[in-house]
Amino acid sequence: MFTVYVYALDTLADWELGYVTAELNSKRFFKREAPSISVKTAGISKEPIKTMGGLTVIPDCSVSEIAVNEKSVLLLPGADTWNSPKHGAIIKKAGELLLTGATVCAICGATAALANVGLLDRRLHTSNGAGYLEMCSPCYKGQQFYVDKPSVADHNLITASSTGALLWAKQIIERLEVFQPNTLEAWYTYFSSGREQHFFALMQTLPANK
Repeated sequence: MFTVYVYALDTLADWELGYVTAELNSKRFFKREAPSISVKTAGISKEPIKTMGGLTVIPDCSVSEIAVNEKSVLLLPGADTWNSPKHGAIIKKAGELLLTGATVCAICGATAALANVGLLDRRLHTSNGAGYLEMCSPCYKGQQFYVDKPSVADHNLITASSTGALLWAKQIIERLEVFQPNTLEAWYTYFSSGREQHFFALMQTLPANK
């Protein structure tokens, strides 16, 4: 079973997680033989946090409880508070997970936190612009690995810009192999275009029992 840990920090950008957490938790478009997925929130502690949208989230577990193995997936959302040193523990955990072969997924401001400790120096990645990483992360040295796309997957590291949430979700779902390939393509096409014919195409890819 895969455990997807969503890092919950104050001012978490709610919308950046919406596509991926909704699909992984609801399992509404999963293929029949999809691996089991559990979605949990993880925080510095189990004290409530407030998202950017004003929602209260009570973490299910603390950072220290995140299992370091290949079946763990860490989602690091954007937030206005990433420059606080108190997030050092989750960034250290992200490094451990990457070394173990676990999947680490960072979007928007979270990419700057990874860049600042060198985790993007030798991996293909993206963010809100190479200049953004240089501005926010004084220790960043990964310019030659920067890719100017909304979201970039490099093996077990998936990074995205603040406008890349949908493609980021697609790449995470693809990494976990929980959708049939044609379901994933139809899902992405529908949500990126909004055209009703793609919704019906998506429905036609699902198993009969769904």
